[in-house]
Amino acid sequence: MELLHMSSKLVLGFFLLFLLIRIIGKKLIDQFTPFHFISAIVLSELLGNAVYEKTVPISYILFSILLWGSLLFSVEYLLQKFQHLRSSFEGKPSMVIRNGQIDFEQLKKSRMNINQLQSQLRQSEIFSVREVAFALIESNGSISILKKSPYQKTTLQDFNMPPHPVYLPITLIRDGELIKANLKEINKDDEWLRNQLLANGVSKIEDVLFAEWLENDGLFVVPHKTPQHQKI
Repeated sequence: MELLHMSSKLVLGFFLLFLLIRIIGKKLIDQFTPFHFISAIVLSELLGNAVYEKTVPISYILFSILLWGSLLFSVEYLLQKFQHLRSSFEGKPSMVIRNGQIDFEQLKKSRMNINQLQSQLRQSEIFSVREVAFALIESNGSISILKKSPYQKTTLQDFNMPPHPVYLPITLIRDGELIKANLKEINKDDEWLRNQLLANGVSKIEDVLFAEWLENDGLFVVPHKTPQHQKI
């Protein structure tokens, strides 16, 4: 009877976790942030302790997993609706290499040292910091890299052409909200942005799903309502 009771708990827990993963699992697996890491640990502890604790009835397992899953789903819904909450729950990327120079302050904030940074670069098939123009530590601990132009896969040296500057794309609008710090970083103002959006057929910032500025390539705009991507 004890084995039967434990088996019933395991089967119930299996299907509840399967259902939970089907609902919000893609985010948990693909973008495993510190918040998701803690959530996964707590969820596994809830199920593990309940299965092997004889005095815990099946109804408690059902209630615990459903309640925790509801909290996770609620947080994910709020993060989709309110952009300002995302940095608190998901964190923000840290630019540890900017214009070929290591930013030691950002490296320190990311709780990394030079050896760990070099290890991350080697895992991305980069064996010298001199090859990197920009590097960001994402909130899930992975590294994103933009190489200097002479070291990119199809290099200008192959065509006997002089190297040209490498620019980092700057996100100006995300989910209908203006990122003022990024607009200031490229030395532009609100009036300039409004004119650029009008040139793309968009009258309001709220109508923009995503807008990105790239030096020498202009503004890339993705409106909320139309699928066409426009660029000037």
